[in-house]
Amino acid sequence: MRPLSYYTEEARGTHVAINRRDPQQVSFNMSQIRRAGSLIERIFYQALREFRLRPTVQPKMFGHPDFVFKKYRIVVFCDSHFWHGYRWSVKRAEIKVNKRFWIDKIQRNIARDRAVTRKLRSEGWVVLRFWEHRIKSSPLHCAEKVRLAIEQRKSLSNVLSCN
Repeated sequence: MRPLSYYTEEARGTHVAINRRDPQQVSFNMSQIRRAGSLIERIFYQALREFRLRPTVQPKMFGHPDFVFKKYRIVVFCDSHFWHGYRWSVKRAEIKVNKRFWIDKIQRNIARDRAVTRKLRSEGWVVLRFWEHRIKSSPLHCAEKVRLAIEQRKSLSNVLSCN
């Protein structure tokens, strides 16, 4: 039996659930979540362009990075809070609906992110990951980190080519 706070009483005396979302609405909402071209990616792309950086967007490569600078072997990931588990030890307790599914899903995402980072680094890529709140609050600061990584790679290649 559900607690009384779960229901609201209408004038006809019937009870209507107020804490449940319509499955069709949930399905529609989930279908609107993009794998590419999210708000944080667009904000970050604009910040990169402020520094006159031109990344390859959503290349078809291992790990599906958001941006790649192939010449310098730098990949950039824009990690949203929910899907990539920001402050997961706290947030996992806040999941109320379909708890087992979401906890398993986010934990798999976190494990996959770690594996992707490890593999790309082992192949010589510089992997940069930025959390959603950092991109939204200071996109230019994040883009500056990318610019510095490119500068480091440039100076490293200049040193190696002099030998």
